[in-house]
Amino acid sequence: MRIMKKVISLIMLMFIPFMASCAEFEEGKQYTKVSEKASTKPEVREYFSFYCPHCLKFEPFFAKVKKQLPEGVPFERNHVDFLRAASPKIQAMLSKAVVTAQQMGLEEKVVAAIFNYIQVQRAVITSEKDLRNIFVLQGADGEEFDKIFKSFSVNSKAKQMKKNQDYFSQKGALTGVPTIIINGKYRINNQELDRDNFEADYHKLTKYLLALK
Repeated sequence: MRIMKKVISLIMLMFIPFMASCAEFEEGKQYTKVSEKASTKPEVREYFSFYCPHCLKFEPFFAKVKKQLPEGVPFERNHVDFLRAASPKIQAMLSKAVVTAQQMGLEEKVVAAIFNYIQVQRAVITSEKDLRNIFVLQGADGEEFDKIFKSFSVNSKAKQMKKNQDYFSQKGALTGVPTIIINGKYRINNQELDRDNFEADYHKLTKYLLALK
């Protein structure tokens, strides 16, 4: 009998951290379920725009989030085209630029350069040529950029970004940026996290949602 009580006690102790974690985060508060359909693989997806000051401000923070993700979980950038600072055509071109940078192994450098071009230098993107110049300044080969930017794979992934954006916009889950949606199913509600311990709270919630079914 005593052995059985000890076993039960040990089992309860094992479950205490899990129970505490569950109690720490509440659906409808720190996070919102925005879809019944989850992504095929775990992912953290940031919906952002190069024209959004808050997105630029959050860049260093999301870099930390990316470093603390479990091994094999990607941090995906999903550029949107609904801000009024530029035409949807130019914003769609910027979505292609993100994908192109990813395929050329220049994502971090190019994303930082485009943010700087638009929000710090206050320069205007008017054509593909402007983007090509930014890429070349970051060490890309111009001819390689031309080829990849126009490729089927880049166009396909940029169109998928648009589909993702429209899907969550229609559901009312994507009303501004930056917005983080995990596993295509859960949106993080920044305003509900612990203001005194925001970064640690964010990391814990991210890992919790990645494991949530």
